Amino acid sequence: MIEEMRLRDLGVIADATLPIGRGFTAITGETGAGKTMVVTGLGLLLGQRADSGAVRKGAAQAAVEGVWLVPEEGVVAARVREAGGDVEPVGGGSAELYLGRTVSSEGRGRATVGGRTAPAGVLADLADDLVVVHGQSDQLRLKSSSAQRDALDRFGGEPVGAARTAYRAAWDVWRRLDAELTTLTADRDERAREAERLRAAIAEIEAVAPVAGEEEELARRAERLANAEDLRVAAVTAHAALSSEDGSPDVVTLLAEARRALERISGSDEALAEIGALVTDLGYRATDASVALSGYLADLDESGPHELAVVDERRGVIAGLVRAHGSVDAAISLLETGSARLVELDDDGDRLQRLETQRDAAAAELDAAAEALTAARREAAERLSAAVTEELHALALPDARLSVDVAPATPAGHGRDEVAILLAPHPGADPRPVSRGASGGELSRVMLAIEVVIAGVDPVPTFVFDEVDAGIGGAAAIEVGRRLARLAESSQVIAVTHLAQVAAFAGNHLTVVKGNDGAVTASSVRRLDGAEREAEMARLLSGLSDSDAALTHARELLETGRSR
Repeated sequence: MIEEMRLRDLGVIADATLPIGRGFTAITGETGAGKTMVVTGLGLLLGQRADSGAVRKGAAQAAVEGVWLVPEEGVVAARVREAGGDVEPVGGGSAELYLGRTVSSEGRGRATVGGRTAPAGVLADLADDLVVVHGQSDQLRLKSSSAQRDALDRFGGEPVGAARTAYRAAWDVWRRLDAELTTLTADRDERAREAERLRAAIAEIEAVAPVAGEEEELARRAERLANAEDLRVAAVTAHAALSSEDGSPDVVTLLAEARRALERISGSDEALAEIGALVTDLGYRATDASVALSGYLADLDESGPHELAVVDERRGVIAGLVRAHGSVDAAISLLETGSARLVELDDDGDRLQRLETQRDAAAAELDAAAEALTAARREAAERLSAAVTEELHALALPDARLSVDVAPATPAGHGRDEVAILLAPHPGADPRPVSRGASGGELSRVMLAIEVVIAGVDPVPTFVFDEVDAGIGGAAAIEVGRRLARLAESSQVIAVTHLAQVAAFAGNHLTVVKGNDGAVTASSVRRLDGAEREAEMARLLSGLSDSDAALTHARELLETGRSR
């Protein structure tokens, strides 16, 4: 529940604190004093869209702060902690939650949740678990089929909830299978063409049998073969210099002579012996190089124009794969993954048959779930019709009869039912949908009656009614006040009202008082009691706060409210 709310520079309200608390709180005030700003401020705390036009003239920004009493553990506390905020334990399993929202005159805004800055969307996430707001727009919303269906489902409780959950699960399965089957059928020709293209590509790649890195290796071999004659001349020249076969001096022979000359005298000088070892090593190396050049020349002699043609042909084949697939690695990857895809595509016929069988089975389960949901809704509809009709009788519609009709509709995620709330306001009248046949005052009472009845099975922490009593008066207004007080026995109720008959039943009466400083209108909020409350009630009744007749009537209404 809301413990307290503070508004600063919002509309005509300069700075006001609303002490709310448990039970039924009525908010009254003169026209233009800013009562609606209370609901506007509450809407900001519940994540509704910020409007810079709500900022008080001359102010840089408007600010709204609220303190809620919530369970220390639960969905609200968990969502707050998920957003980085926290709640403050106050004992007894309860905790205080601080929410805030600012809106600048340029339209920028900021939200705080549990002491931490958070997106406004977090406030909207919390709204469903904190408050239900009813105003003129919500009465219009009650005219929609979806809102009427939601009201019936709330009243239906666990039986309808469980049936709806089962139906939704069956609906999701059926819809997934149907979409998959539809896509597969529609794409059958394209998938067949894809299979043909993939089969041809795989055959081509398998015929080429590319190897990773083959392009680079072939390029090196082609470069070598293209320069074979120059390579041969260089190798022959180097080999002749190292090891000559025609008796001319060569490196190997000269190094051998040098080694022998040094070995003869190396025993006389250690330094010369070290040089001899170096010369010996050079001789070995020169011999190894000569042998390597002989092998290189032998290999080069075996290579020729024929091998170059073979390499060039292979490079052309590999280049074709690269043009088709982007790279050799991509072609190899397609060979690895394409087979599995081809198996999938070739399985289309069997897959279609399997999907049709699965979809038919899912459709049968969906039919059963839909029938169960319809049955649960119709049973709940009978009980809701009787309970709301009884409430309407108490709300000065003694001859009205409300019925909830559950009719077949196009299948959707919420079921196969169209729910319509019908009202027959007096005997002999045919029941007509409230969307067409109910006046504003009747619609207000229907909405209130539904909330009172549903609250008995699905209580909401806080209800906010913004002039829900519009279009009614007299005895009907008294009964509206009585029902709001009854609703406050299980939920916190806040009602912005212009009727004394409604305010009389409130345990907490706040008034928005307008003042004028000559330039900017400012308002403040006061809690009323005793003579002040009697005067405000008299003003609501007659427009005169000091009329003896109005004061007498006000006292009678307050006594009626206390003795309800």
